[in-house]
Amino acid sequence: MKKGYSKYILLLIVFAVISCAKKGTITGGAKDTLAPKMIGSFPKNMSTNFNGKEIRITFDEYIKLKDLSKQLIISPPMKRQPEVLPSTASKYINIRIKDTLLPNTTYSFNFGKSIQDNNEGNPYQQFKYVFSTGSHIDSLTLGIKVKDAIEKKVADYISIMLYEANDKYNDSVVYKEVPRYVTNTLDSLKLGKFENLKQGKYKLVAIKDVNGNNKFDPKTDKIGFLKDFIKIPNDTIYELELFKEEMSFKAINVSQASASKFTLGYQGNTKDVKINIKKNGEIIPFVMTKLPKKDSLQVWFRGIKGDSLSIDVAKDKFKKTFSLKVKEQKKDSISYSAEQTSNLNFREIFAVNSNIPLSKIDVSKMKLINKDSAEVKFTTEYDEFNQQLKFNFKKEPLEKYNLKIFPGALINFNDKKNDTLTYSFSTNNTTDYGNLKVTLENVKRFPVIVELTTEKGEILATEFSEKSNVINFDLLEPKKYILRLIYDDNKDKLWTPGSFLEQRQSEEVIYFPKEIDVRANWDVEQPFDLSK
Repeated sequence: MKKGYSKYILLLIVFAVISCAKKGTITGGAKDTLAPKMIGSFPKNMSTNFNGKEIRITFDEYIKLKDLSKQLIISPPMKRQPEVLPSTASKYINIRIKDTLLPNTTYSFNFGKSIQDNNEGNPYQQFKYVFSTGSHIDSLTLGIKVKDAIEKKVADYISIMLYEANDKYNDSVVYKEVPRYVTNTLDSLKLGKFENLKQGKYKLVAIKDVNGNNKFDPKTDKIGFLKDFIKIPNDTIYELELFKEEMSFKAINVSQASASKFTLGYQGNTKDVKINIKKNGEIIPFVMTKLPKKDSLQVWFRGIKGDSLSIDVAKDKFKKTFSLKVKEQKKDSISYSAEQTSNLNFREIFAVNSNIPLSKIDVSKMKLINKDSAEVKFTTEYDEFNQQLKFNFKKEPLEKYNLKIFPGALINFNDKKNDTLTYSFSTNNTTDYGNLKVTLENVKRFPVIVELTTEKGEILATEFSEKSNVINFDLLEPKKYILRLIYDDNKDKLWTPGSFLEQRQSEEVIYFPKEIDVRANWDVEQPFDLSK
């Protein structure tokens, strides 16, 4: 009896444990995936003859506002931004208008994805509240595509603007005034759409509006535009290409950096800039170089202490004279560094960087030998602006090189000689690289620049062609490349951006649609149809 009773008790315990385990698996039900809905507003959405200062919008559940400053688009823009409350979870939104509204105008508040339910963050996609200060709601629409003029991908949050082409319009309004209408690509679309437009003639512009003021600031913003005015209604989907304008040259400031050097801060392009330095009206010699990774020039001078320098800077329409009181400061110490530290790829040129520009180079005091101690013939080329001495020679595969630069081979601007410099580097086998042959099809015009870049746009290899449709990239490092072509219309071997004031578009860029995989010891032949 005791044995059977014990078994009975054991079974009861087992069933109890199983029952408790089942209770523990109960969940809170299906996840909420529904977006909130508007259930009412005052005044009603799409109201006419609006003359109030406050709008209240009510929803069917608690909502929160996320990234409202980025997502909310008010068109036409208001000079004084309205107040949107509350900032905490609520079932309503209050909009308090602080600006004077234009007469007979349709206003839209597009909230993008900013309105979300409070629990799960499900967005109320592209919710719009619209009203008119006149007797009717404007209802015309316009679709716009945006792309970048040089980069493969276009940035998020591109503002697209329409300016009325009336008798007051001129091209300076994009710098000074807000547009009549504005929309935005937000963070997921490359297509913008205008709604609630009024019939008329307009200037169409797109801006990466860094400052968020609905105006074009060339120092920070990219811009794209159509040269001709457009008319609304219009069912054309226009495409705008954004570019960063090249700023006109302007010298900003002068500052002494060492005993024999001052820096000149600038904006724009320094090509063809002219500088004169005078002491007591007498011109003194100098050397001008680039300060790496900075928008500054380095200007080197000799043996001046306690005197004032007059520095004339001129380029195109810019002219300015700076005054600099030379103070006693430390001299620059000498340093040299190799551009390549151990491995030299076949497409590279071995180079030595000097922190002080060189004034004399004696090749007879330099020796380049291979692993068999045999001398290798070479020539040098000095890039003064970048303070870089380049060594040109025939590279052999699987070779080790040793470069010795003996004392006195290099004399810098301060008349200081180098100590012995030794650099060792080697090459890989040619089978460690791949070759790419690009055949251009349907080229519209020459010359062209053909480039291989990284995904981020860093240029890895470039070729220039004035007539040939076949472009060879030999001995490439194995990796995936982005291929693009530039129609070099001004023949300067560089991509040239456009200009809004000149109403000039950027030089045309065409990307090959896929990455090109170059592998070691492979020959890749790639047709590039430019008509697509």
